[in-house]
Amino acid sequence: MSPRVGLNAERITQAAAEMADDIGIDNVTLAAVAKRFGVKDPSLYTHVRNLEDLRTRVALQGALEMTDRIGVAVAGRAGKDALVAFANAYRDYAREHPGRYAATQRKLDIEAIADAPGAVRSVQLTEALLRGYDLDGTELIDAGRLLRSTFHGYATLETGGGFNHSRETDGSWARILDALHLLLTQWPTSKQETPQ
Repeated sequence: MSPRVGLNAERITQAAAEMADDIGIDNVTLAAVAKRFGVKDPSLYTHVRNLEDLRTRVALQGALEMTDRIGVAVAGRAGKDALVAFANAYRDYAREHPGRYAATQRKLDIEAIADAPGAVRSVQLTEALLRGYDLDGTELIDAGRLLRSTFHGYATLETGGGFNHSRETDGSWARILDALHLLLTQWPTSKQETPQ
């Protein structure tokens, strides 16, 4: 059977996603993916526009996989239980699929992700979690940015070997989630008090 039989955008994206986990998203090239399939680079252009398109596809696949995992984890949970389930699913995905995860953190063309299920679901899950803490409006946006910054920063440092202290990382992670829960329950409001 010829290696190009069944070549399509989904198979190319999956191969690129697997390569990203192995060698990093920035090292995924069209030439490397073509070589994996035993074809010449031009054979891929029937299915993907260019390297940026391929990396965007990997990002969208990663976002969908991660949000599916988070959605299952938080189902039926609220408050701290939901926060811990969300955070653990996020961290586990980042550790298990570092290349796909890194792809989701790249700046992407807003039109390419506007209706992407993973991107939409990510916003929905984060908003649902934070509404459980009675946050809305700009407080919800700010708290969402705090969570993303914390989860991303921790996962990135951890997978990159940035924590060299003898304290195991799971213990620190649990304490960070305790602190985030406390902060979210006492979130400072930006609303001005009505004069009496």
